[in-house]
Amino acid sequence: MNAEMAAKPKLNYLTNGTSLKSWLLTKDHKRIAIMYLISVSVFFFMGGLYAAAIRLELLTPASDLLESGTYNKVFTQHGILMVFFFLIPAIPAILGNFLLPLMIGAKDLALPRINLLSLYIYWVGGIFTLYGLMQGGVDTGWTFYTPYSTTFSNTYVMAVGLGIFINGFSSILTGLNFIVTIHTMRAPGMTWFRLPLFVWAHYATSLVMILGTPVVAITILMLALERVGHVGIFDPSIGGDPILFQHLFWFYSHPAVYIMILPGMGVISELISSFSRKKIFGYEFIAFSSIAIAVFGFLVWGHHMFVSGQSVYASLVFSFLTMVVAVPSAIKMFNWTATLFKGSITFDTPMLYAIGFMGLFLIGGLTGLFLGSVGLTVHLTDTYFVVAHFHYVMVGGQVIAYLGGIHYWWPKITGRMYSEFWGKISAMLVFVGFNLTFFPQFILGYMGMPRRYASYPEEFQVLNIFSTAGASVLAIGLSMPVLYLCHSLLYGKKAADNPWMLPGLEWRTSSPPPTENFETMPVVTWEAYEYGEESGLDLEEARRSEAPATLA
Repeated sequence: MNAEMAAKPKLNYLTNGTSLKSWLLTKDHKRIAIMYLISVSVFFFMGGLYAAAIRLELLTPASDLLESGTYNKVFTQHGILMVFFFLIPAIPAILGNFLLPLMIGAKDLALPRINLLSLYIYWVGGIFTLYGLMQGGVDTGWTFYTPYSTTFSNTYVMAVGLGIFINGFSSILTGLNFIVTIHTMRAPGMTWFRLPLFVWAHYATSLVMILGTPVVAITILMLALERVGHVGIFDPSIGGDPILFQHLFWFYSHPAVYIMILPGMGVISELISSFSRKKIFGYEFIAFSSIAIAVFGFLVWGHHMFVSGQSVYASLVFSFLTMVVAVPSAIKMFNWTATLFKGSITFDTPMLYAIGFMGLFLIGGLTGLFLGSVGLTVHLTDTYFVVAHFHYVMVGGQVIAYLGGIHYWWPKITGRMYSEFWGKISAMLVFVGFNLTFFPQFILGYMGMPRRYASYPEEFQVLNIFSTAGASVLAIGLSMPVLYLCHSLLYGKKAADNPWMLPGLEWRTSSPPPTENFETMPVVTWEAYEYGEESGLDLEEARRSEAPATLA
């Protein structure tokens, strides 16, 4: 009997109940994260199809593939799906949900039922949005600027707006859950300055989610009232002000940029330290810079409105604050670079993504200073320079960090190792394809090519051909992880509990983790990012004792 019990494999969160009902009604943060992963991937795929249609249309100067009205709908739907249903939720909802309790030694999030409700709300919001997009589509741009969205667009803008309104509550509840969990469920010894920087980044992100998202929800509600009831909030013919919508929208949407990028910065902090085998340089500065970004992010929305007619004084103030908000991001870059200095660096797949992030985000940040300058932005506003800058920050930042994080924690999430060879090939294709796609757009913007046009003068065609060719390479690079990661689920080598030999709490439980995360409550006695004996974990001994990975 004892032999049978010993031979019986331990249940983990993937095997502890396999019915569909057990997944849909689960309160396990790890299973909820997996369902987010599937859902977010679907929206990313759909948004990518719209992006492919855009690049194919811009291959030639004339409107060959899409009429101008259809093109307007395509870039609008690309933006809505990517921003609201991929970029904002991806890292917090997937990696944050899965890892935050593990990293602080908790058995789950503080509010597990609220966590499941957040997922359901995300699904409902997505259904309403997809209904509006599939029935007739909207052509307002993802910003829904008035009076176009209130007076001249079709009625499906209401369904899409309702979907985004509902989805906002998912962000609010997720942020609330993270903050409560970090405050109340840390393991013994897990003080604030022993928290992983991934957790600090999600704490700052959660503050923005809670404080900023209600603003856009109220703005969408006012948009609906204006469209249905003509109450005169944004319509100048009855006393409204269309510029008020821009103020309200960007008051949320610029901080929303940090909802997208701050979690990615948290991922990069983990990767840089892990694959340089070195304690993170300037831990406190990186931690507090995340909070500073969250705070200053609410003060710079006006730099999106330099050409809207706001006063010169207001523009100068917003320009200055835009330069100030770049300082905390620069602190992170300097500290990551210092961490790499004289580190024992290994260029595994996650590290390639981390290095790529640093280069791409540097370009995105520096070009953002151009757009924050009152004089330069008048020339560059609404050109492809803005498109390139946004994608260097969002795709070159958030998406690259997301891919790095997925590869880094994949052994912990699934208990399987992926092909390192194909991982490196994919990372290099993504980096090359991304730069070939979007760097020419900086030049196009400087030359004066406006965004959101289906046709353009012939002198812009060569650079657009380069951009479309790069998009093809990027699409291949982004598709490859789907193939080899799914392949690893069936045929990958079994992952060790600590395949990277790291001291964090998430690496001190099994791969995949059990439902309750830890068999016994961990007690933290080491400082953050300590390697070797100081961490209470003899990594050399752990390396020797790990059983070799075997095929399933």
